[in-house]
Amino acid sequence: MGCRRTDCISKPLSGLFEKLGSLVGSSPLSFFVIPLILTAALGGGFTFLRDREDNDFEGQYTPKKGPSKVTRAFVKENFPYNESMFSEERLYNMGHYASLIALSPQGSNILENPAFEDVLRLNDKILNITVNGTLGYKDLCAKVYGECVSNTILEIVQSNETQITYPVYTYRSISVFLGSVLGGVITGADSSVVSARTVKLFYYLDNLKSTADASKLWLRGFKKLLSDETDGRHIDVSYYTSKSKQEEIDSHTTDGFPLFLITYACAITFSVISCLRRDNVRNKVWVAVFGVLSAGLAVVSSFGLLLYIGLPFVITVANSPFLILGIGLNNMFVMVADWQHTKVNDPVPKRMAHTYKEAILPITITALTDVLKFSIGVTSDFPSVQSFCLYTSTSIIFCYIYTITFFGAFLALNGRREASNRHWLTCAKIPSDNLDHRSKIHNICCVGGGYDKNTGAEKKQPASNFFKDYYGPFLIKPWVKGAVIFLYVVYLAASIYGCFHVKQGIELYDLAADDSHVRKFNTDDREYFSDYGPSVMVIVSEEFPYWDKTKRQELQRCMQDFRGLHFVDKDIYTSWLDSYLSYGEEAHINLDDKDVFLKNLTQFFDVFPFFKQDVNLTGDAIFASRVFIQTVNIDDASMEVHMLKDLQTAADSCRVAPLLIYNQKFIFFDQYGVVISSTIKNVCVITAVMLVVSLLLIPNPLCSIWVAGSIASVTVGVTGVMVLWDITLDTISMIIFTVCIGFTVDFSAHMSYGFAASKKSSPDEKAVEALSHLGYPILQGALSTILGVSVLATSDFHTFRMFFKIFFLVIVIGMLHGLIFIPVILMLCTLRTDKFENKDKSLKITKL
Repeated sequence: MGCRRTDCISKPLSGLFEKLGSLVGSSPLSFFVIPLILTAALGGGFTFLRDREDNDFEGQYTPKKGPSKVTRAFVKENFPYNESMFSEERLYNMGHYASLIALSPQGSNILENPAFEDVLRLNDKILNITVNGTLGYKDLCAKVYGECVSNTILEIVQSNETQITYPVYTYRSISVFLGSVLGGVITGADSSVVSARTVKLFYYLDNLKSTADASKLWLRGFKKLLSDETDGRHIDVSYYTSKSKQEEIDSHTTDGFPLFLITYACAITFSVISCLRRDNVRNKVWVAVFGVLSAGLAVVSSFGLLLYIGLPFVITVANSPFLILGIGLNNMFVMVADWQHTKVNDPVPKRMAHTYKEAILPITITALTDVLKFSIGVTSDFPSVQSFCLYTSTSIIFCYIYTITFFGAFLALNGRREASNRHWLTCAKIPSDNLDHRSKIHNICCVGGGYDKNTGAEKKQPASNFFKDYYGPFLIKPWVKGAVIFLYVVYLAASIYGCFHVKQGIELYDLAADDSHVRKFNTDDREYFSDYGPSVMVIVSEEFPYWDKTKRQELQRCMQDFRGLHFVDKDIYTSWLDSYLSYGEEAHINLDDKDVFLKNLTQFFDVFPFFKQDVNLTGDAIFASRVFIQTVNIDDASMEVHMLKDLQTAADSCRVAPLLIYNQKFIFFDQYGVVISSTIKNVCVITAVMLVVSLLLIPNPLCSIWVAGSIASVTVGVTGVMVLWDITLDTISMIIFTVCIGFTVDFSAHMSYGFAASKKSSPDEKAVEALSHLGYPILQGALSTILGVSVLATSDFHTFRMFFKIFFLVIVIGMLHGLIFIPVILMLCTLRTDKFENKDKSLKITKL
């Protein structure tokens, strides 16, 4: 007969799984014990967990080849630090520093007593912090002209200046930028400060290797002092150090494990309840427990193996067990459902053969696509995504293996108990019929073993009967199909609209726990100091003839383009070139001559030493230089995205010289350029892989196409709804999003395979049969997974709460596709295809 449609691969595979099921049913003990021994051996890898933790924020959560990293290397090479002339805006790395924000009560002025006295008192305590008994701030601080970099705002206020202009104030003949140190400012008509709600203080330490250890100890002392500080009765203080962000991430690496245990407890509880049977022989309580245990063993084995190998353990990996739990539960419910369709009087090997023949192929489809999908994720630009994909793909492989060995073996052992008509709890043999001389309680608790005499299989559960007798027949009604298609069109339209309004970007406080000092500081910083954003270097990255007046003016026009951007302050601009031209004009020097230009630079740098750090002068050529612009109104992460994009556009539009833009924060902003493209690429890869695998293993091309199409449909739906739940698209949500989208394949794949494999003649009958067999397992899998991950909604950590939100959306929308949209679409498309096929056959007969 050859192959029927596309079952050339699925048919022999089903036969192979049938033989495997018979083998497991014949020798279950071996298949049960070996996974336990293997898990015990591999679980030893968890002893290396602390050594394998790697949550370097920059290394793990920024693109490996991000453009800002390349620019930073260029800045480091061409503009090295001058340790004796510290300048905050000229830093190419974060360095060592501490900072605090002192906030006065609502309606009061932080620059007036008693609030300002509290600020001064706290500042004195900080300056008196010592480490190793002798080293204080004065020994470790960053210096200018041999003196520590001070908080000039305190000196200005203490000097009783009558008018402090904002955002720039001239103090002792030096322009001081106050936009980064005063927040909640109210100014008068002459731009003088009337009042300020908050003040930000900085304590910069030097970057010398010889004092690196002492600097770390000083930062710890700062953190301890601020965490214990209770003297500020008139100010509310938040604080931060250059180590805070990393320490916060490190402290939460294993926070997922307690939640993981609670999740497994919830999953076991739900699975046990859903597998409870009134029949004391057919009860599947222990099957449910060992189904959850199988997923747990897979996580322990896979994680232990990779920890043995030495793969880094990143905080994002902590989300993987929840995914594996969902996959494991789904596999369990599908296998149990197919086991219940076998004839109870058949030998266990035969029942197992039938179960494996029907259940393992769709399980293989989802496992294969998941593994391929996550394997491709290893090529990601983000190391954290690479680690996550390796851990998850390995876990899926173990979950698949343990499902067909460990769990299958227990299903067979449980089948032997049922074949002997033994009680589910005591394993004692019990009668199959009620005994008249026994009490009613005895007959309820100690009688079992009934089955459907007509089919020879177990009695169907009420939920399964609901899908067969009520839900299925309801769904095939013409008006219901029309309503479903209408709702699907509305769903797609609303989702597509939402996709155009998704926000992109990550707030730094989202990486911290709710009660963390990091979150409090970043929240205050965003609220009170967003009027002025980062100072941005604009770098001329190649040799340039600055003495050539024509080219110089073209370059200055390029700089004007930057200053003309709506998020750049036109008046706050630091340029060695403009200052040098003003210097030359005052000294009556012709700077249009190369020799004169180069000869007078040294004298200019003696007068303005900071500018010497902005010019790479080698011999008689300037190979690189930089100027600084000040950004404004960077209110949120979304604005950061637009800022970076517009700055890069302005740099690219300059034709006279190649320009680079840089600020140390741009290292983390680089993710914005690849998150959307990476997400789209991941979804496309998932869809393509799913289509290929489905075409090979599902015996109906139409079903395969709709399985792949459901991925795109769910993706659009989840993305659109993310807007309503205030979820932004960033590195972490991209990982979670990709994971969850892959998981939703299970629902569509199982339903489509059930539809394609049905022996019924009409599309409506195929849909009803598929729903009667798989509707309840899909519902069980979805509800148990939602219940399991719902504990994450209570987490203090934003990453876990976001995982719950996205996972919840994917499961609900995926379930709606599997139980409503996919059956209706398959019915309508198959009916239309059958009509064309029948018409084609009739034409052929007519011709003959």
